[in-house]
Amino acid sequence: MAETIEIEASDGHRLSACRVVPAGPRRGGVVVIQEVFGVNAHIRRVCERFAAAGYEALAPALFDRIARGVELDYDETGIARGRELVAELGWQAPLADVEAARRTLAAAGRVGAVGYCWGGSVTYLAACRLSFAAAAVYYGRHIVDLLDQRPACPTIMHFGAADPLIPLANVEAIRTANPDVPIFVYDGAGHGFNCEARADYRADAAALALDRTLALFAQHVG
Repeated sequence: MAETIEIEASDGHRLSACRVVPAGPRRGGVVVIQEVFGVNAHIRRVCERFAAAGYEALAPALFDRIARGVELDYDETGIARGRELVAELGWQAPLADVEAARRTLAAAGRVGAVGYCWGGSVTYLAACRLSFAAAAVYYGRHIVDLLDQRPACPTIMHFGAADPLIPLANVEAIRTANPDVPIFVYDGAGHGFNCEARADYRADAAALALDRTLALFAQHVG
């Protein structure tokens, strides 16, 4: 069952985080990095899925630095507000909060990272700059602008072939810049194909991407 805890970043900022602890033995930890819609019901369900696989999951509320308790709808208004918050945050503050979540989990073992949408781009940077054991990136559209940096841990990426926000040319640019990173492209899948609350949800692609992510974590996290 999901619970809300409070964690502290290195600059003293205190933020909430959704935590789900596995019912059985703990294999490791996973930091779950939100979409632009906040730590909402979907992200809580994602945490529950990783906990069901044996990982303690922790999703830091990255918007807490601006507004607490943000949960936005999957509509134009929600997207616009989410993008405003993302623009105001920049990259350093979210990474500080992701690091706080990683440190919280690291006390009990190795930690992986997984992120979706905007969180996919944050996850890419976390893989480059922070000490994660592995990282799985879902449809991070800003990654193409961050290719001067390279992941420092085993990393995989998931993209939808029909994603209007991430042209396949961008995916190929990411692949060229990261030749050692497995990149999976899912036919017919759009942006947000992992999220059952979105119109682009694809159960088959979501299941396959999760299997590949869990295989990565089984090898490198525990």
